[in-house]
Amino acid sequence: MMVQCLDGVKHLLSSIVNCCDSEIYKEPWGLENPEALARETVFSVSEIEALYELFKKISSAVIDDGLINKEEFQLALFKTNKKESLFADRVFDLFDTKHNGILDFEEFARALSVFHPNAPIEDKIDFSFQLYDLKQQGFIERQEVKQMVVATLAESGMNLSDDVIESIIDKTFEEADTKHDGKIDKEEWRSLVMRHPSLLKNMTLQYLKDITTTFPSFVFHSQVDDA
Repeated sequence: MMVQCLDGVKHLLSSIVNCCDSEIYKEPWGLENPEALARETVFSVSEIEALYELFKKISSAVIDDGLINKEEFQLALFKTNKKESLFADRVFDLFDTKHNGILDFEEFARALSVFHPNAPIEDKIDFSFQLYDLKQQGFIERQEVKQMVVATLAESGMNLSDDVIESIIDKTFEEADTKHDGKIDKEEWRSLVMRHPSLLKNMTLQYLKDITTTFPSFVFHSQVDDA
């Protein structure tokens, strides 16, 4: 079930990346130093520039201000801003590292970098841990796991009884909570993930390596050469 929760992240981000088709190249605005951002993420300069094309399309969906608000984030995911989603809210909050309710391009690129095939496994472990740590306490409580499982089931249209859900959570904590303190800390989460690598398979979006072919018209006009 936890694999399905992380699969929800992958599907959600796939919706964002695939929400827009390539258009005629426009001069980028607000992308001041793609080389610096490339050095600080796993993206190449041309991939950063291609991501910026995607960012511009999403950030102009409601207000053309060069920022992505939660409404625009929802539109990119669900094609509607009326659908409430704990899952989408949680992912938005993790993208929003400045905690100001909007995403600038740097936040957008850094967050997606975690899902790149070349991203360090520790970054993927950390992001997946934070996804469940809803209260941001540095550990995952049983109720937090249940909230995420229920939210994921709701997103997928599945309907499991509360008894079945509780049984799934019981088994998860029985294996993961090796300190028997009723919570899963970062060390325990890492051990669980290393024993079950499938928990992280959805933390990788293979097509991020091919982002430049998603927006080919932009690459042909790239202003900066890759090192």
